Amino acid sequence: MAYPKTQRTTTPELKINNEIRARMVRLVGENVENQNQVISHFQAMKMAEEQGLDLVEISPNAEPPVCRILNYQKYLYQQKKKQKEIKAKTVKVVMKEIRFGPNTDDHDYNFKLKHAMNFLEEGAKVKAFVFFKGRAIVYKEQGEILLLRFAQDLEEYGKVDQMPKLEGKRMIMFLSPKPKKK
Repeated sequence: MAYPKTQRTTTPELKINNEIRARMVRLVGENVENQNQVISHFQAMKMAEEQGLDLVEISPNAEPPVCRILNYQKYLYQQKKKQKEIKAKTVKVVMKEIRFGPNTDDHDYNFKLKHAMNFLEEGAKVKAFVFFKGRAIVYKEQGEILLLRFAQDLEEYGKVDQMPKLEGKRMIMFLSPKPKKK
């Protein structure tokens, strides 16, 4: 007697049809008359073949293993669809960087401020930093004042995740967009 062959695509943890090695299985599902019945593997395969479906082992660690009669390809398709929906719902975080010098002029500051406003409105996070070249590290207070002014000017667009913090020759501050009100 030839059993229907089903090709494997994903989910290697599920055993189907002849891959199931248990002699007795517990059969559950919509395609079974008596729920929770324990029958031989051969009988379960016969029932699946009569319905034109596959026997799928859904709980291999149970005693006896729990199996379900279903269309395996349709099941895989639905699982892929669910994964796609989950992936689509996840938010992709974009990080934009804005670089200042310790002595940044007002025009340059305003130019970078407008860019930061646009980034935050689009939903991207902003990493603002002051880079100190050579001996400019002496002006770290100026850099901190610049970043705090930057955060204050962006108060209505985003909130500060991390206050200005000196790391090596950089003073870094992170801003994230404020949630949109509906």
